[in-house]
Amino acid sequence: MTTRLTTTGGAPIADNQNTLTAGPRGPVLLEDYQLIEKLAHQNRERIPERVVHAKGWGAYGTFTVTNDITRYTRASIFADVGKKTELLARFSTVAGELGAADHERDVRGFAVKFYTDEGNWDVVGNNTPIFFVRDPYKFPDFIHTQKRHPKSNLRSATAMWDFWSLSPEALHQVTILMSDRGLPRTPMQMNGYGSHTYSFWNKDGERFWVKFHFKTMQGHSHYTNREGEAVIGRTREGYQEALFGTIENGDFPKWKLCVQVMPELDAEQTPYNPFDLTKIWPHSDYPLIEVGIMELNRNPENYFAEIEQAAFSPSNKVPGIGYSPDKMLQARVFSYADAHRYRLGTHYEALPVNAPRCPVHHYHKDGQMNFFGQRTGHLDAYYEPNSIPASAKEDPSTAEPPLRISGDAARYNHREGNDDYSQARALHDRVMNDDERQRLYGNIAEAMQGIPEEIAERALGHFALISPAYADGIRAARAALGAGLQAAE
Repeated sequence: MTTRLTTTGGAPIADNQNTLTAGPRGPVLLEDYQLIEKLAHQNRERIPERVVHAKGWGAYGTFTVTNDITRYTRASIFADVGKKTELLARFSTVAGELGAADHERDVRGFAVKFYTDEGNWDVVGNNTPIFFVRDPYKFPDFIHTQKRHPKSNLRSATAMWDFWSLSPEALHQVTILMSDRGLPRTPMQMNGYGSHTYSFWNKDGERFWVKFHFKTMQGHSHYTNREGEAVIGRTREGYQEALFGTIENGDFPKWKLCVQVMPELDAEQTPYNPFDLTKIWPHSDYPLIEVGIMELNRNPENYFAEIEQAAFSPSNKVPGIGYSPDKMLQARVFSYADAHRYRLGTHYEALPVNAPRCPVHHYHKDGQMNFFGQRTGHLDAYYEPNSIPASAKEDPSTAEPPLRISGDAARYNHREGNDDYSQARALHDRVMNDDERQRLYGNIAEAMQGIPEEIAERALGHFALISPAYADGIRAARAALGAGLQAAE
């Protein structure tokens, strides 16, 4: 049986090919409501793209618990070994706009929404365990350097290196970005990290600090700059093609979720600030503990509805998982949800892709596109507190234990007392081999092309503080690149 085409109001459409006019040579009639509806909807098909992470790819899947961590957290998602939870994952580039090429050197976003039985839990991170800045006050300025110059409307290497050379806390992340891992072949061949420090708390009210790691089970594989350029020459959608095609063919990618766990009071004794987003926790001090397996096994039916409208935010947390004094995290708790309300509307979490799979009861009222009415448990309950027995009530049993770490409110100098070089030094000197270091130097030299020499020298001064060999390697790579360009001319 043929499906009948209708208007959005449900009326059948008899002719979807021809506009209603006053005769073959006459004007279009205003009463052609079908034409007006089509044109009006087309004018409103686009919504604001994300300021960052605009270009993304995603899929549904399941998380299965493989190891008991209930001593650390009461979160129901981890309650039993073998328990399964549905999820949605989205991967993205950070700087590129919606139409940008997938295979550009950039940090990749790695976001997961777990539809748990006690509410949605979102882990919103990257494919790197750290970030460029530790103070959220600097974040908007940093993002401006990754976007387009207001006059030329072109990306500016000068702006990037000017900011980085004045922000030594960024150099650890710059080293990762310019390394092999800065250009993964596919989303399936990269790790994901919560990056921030979060907290667990258990049924006894004990708190632990925690880092989340999603370890790819497909193995790591990366492109060089030249290989990435060749892919872009063939397709700008390489990541979407790889992720969608892999899942459509039944080859479901997997990641192993692991955690690092730190007892609450250890945070007062570590030589580094464990809440600093530019720092890692050494695995020798806090080893990885396996938690479970994330598998992606279903593509969305409609990209716009389920991936473009997917809204991830650290403000989505569940009992047993909390925050930390990580300043960047605390700012993101506000900014992510605020961005979604701007992009998608007041009730963005009622959209099917964002809606929790557990019962929802709240006293938020009215607003644009409220299609669900009251969710308070009782018709007469539209305020709280109230004396209506059947209405939604607070549940003190889910209260989070108080932090045992506190401080005075002030504008603290985020550089004072911070070592911005030793962890980048360990990555350069001890983790990378000679071939990886040579590719790192070459990638940085390419990224520095065309910037003022004074900015390059300022950045090289910081690289020398990481390791003299680091700065020397970049200088040699810049000289070789310059000689090659001259020879080509």
